[in-house]
Amino acid sequence: MIENRKFTARDTALEVLMQIERANAWSDSSLKRTIAKNGLEGREAALATRLAYGVVQNRTLLDYYITCYCVQKAHRLEPVIRNILRIGGYQILFMDKIPHRAAVNEAVEMCRRNGRPRAAGMVNAVLRKFVANWMNMPPIPQGSTAEYLSVRYSHPRWLVERLLELLPAEEAEQFLQGDNDIVPTTIQTNLLKTDDESLLQELRQAGVDIARHGWLPHCFTVSGTGSLERLPAFAEGRFMVQDAAAHLVTVVAGPQKGDRVQDVCAAPGGKSFAAAIAMEGEGQILSCDIHPHKLKLIDSGAKRLGISCLRTMLADAREHHATWDRAADVVIADVPCSGLGIIRKKPDIRYKNPEELAQLPIIQREILENVCRYVRSGGVLVYSTCTILPEENEQVTEAFLQAHPEFERTAFTLPLPIGSCDGQLTLWPQRHGTDGFYICRMRRKD
Repeated sequence: MIENRKFTARDTALEVLMQIERANAWSDSSLKRTIAKNGLEGREAALATRLAYGVVQNRTLLDYYITCYCVQKAHRLEPVIRNILRIGGYQILFMDKIPHRAAVNEAVEMCRRNGRPRAAGMVNAVLRKFVANWMNMPPIPQGSTAEYLSVRYSHPRWLVERLLELLPAEEAEQFLQGDNDIVPTTIQTNLLKTDDESLLQELRQAGVDIARHGWLPHCFTVSGTGSLERLPAFAEGRFMVQDAAAHLVTVVAGPQKGDRVQDVCAAPGGKSFAAAIAMEGEGQILSCDIHPHKLKLIDSGAKRLGISCLRTMLADAREHHATWDRAADVVIADVPCSGLGIIRKKPDIRYKNPEELAQLPIIQREILENVCRYVRSGGVLVYSTCTILPEENEQVTEAFLQAHPEFERTAFTLPLPIGSCDGQLTLWPQRHGTDGFYICRMRRKD
């Protein structure tokens, strides 16, 4: 797309957006790969990330404004020109530290660098209209609440309508707004290698903006730090990255020192790692996944963290392994799901085809039906997802419990502000400050 030359943050963001559009690539993996290929570091890497994510998060809104100011509708523009306009428009509307003049001029130059000099004038004219009206952009259609929210927060209409069924309109808007916010990263101390205070001081000395998590023990929030993987504390395994919601799955499971734990859909390994830390490295953890390359990630993570009680195995969670029957004290089933609770981390999830999601509850039930056989008498089965849809959450576990009277939901207590739960919990970003998650704890009675 671009001839041999030094790549800028904007060039890199454009390349990523084109990969998303043409090859249906995921933004996070495409960003990592393209930033590395183009040799970006520090501020340039951070800017490329902000631009690419920002456009994905606000694509519908940006296209609406582009259509207002352009002779052609946004969807009829050549993809490279449309994405150049999106990048320019995003900077003007959402990035107050970038001068408007620079956003416009860089967009014009991007047209020329990408072999589209004839489009430079049109891009200049459209973005100048953004600049002239940035405090008073065209009103968003308000034919219905769903229509307005869909355009304002760039979520598909079907998802907005579904949220409005689950939440009051004001709270649904908070959820959608949160999906487009920049959220801090949560990390957990690896107590096998260090302690909270030592890690806190080490990361502060490394220039990391870090604070203790508001209510989760042994966890911290970090922000504006760039890649955490560059830090010696990460490379040497003194902490792991995991959202508070995902961490709570292991807290609810409650593995004890010496337990046998099976994590049946384990990749990328965070719940297995958290279990090993909770077990003080003593016991047995079997981490299974259907993808061989993901098992390598788990093995690598365990080695980095100094976890020796974990082994991995290639396995489809829907296929029965008789040798595992009644062998586990704890089984964790963090099943494949729509991922609608983690849009704030993976913004392109919102654009999934809803028809492809219809089969997920079937897969989830098949997994639960199979892996429940691995739980010993009195053992714990935890079912979790990173979505907020009842058809993937409560409806799955309720159907399972009706078919399996040998299991029962068991109450658990989490740190405030959550407190006591009757055996299941849905975490909401706008309520709990976590990813959207569902967790259900069940016990085998017989």
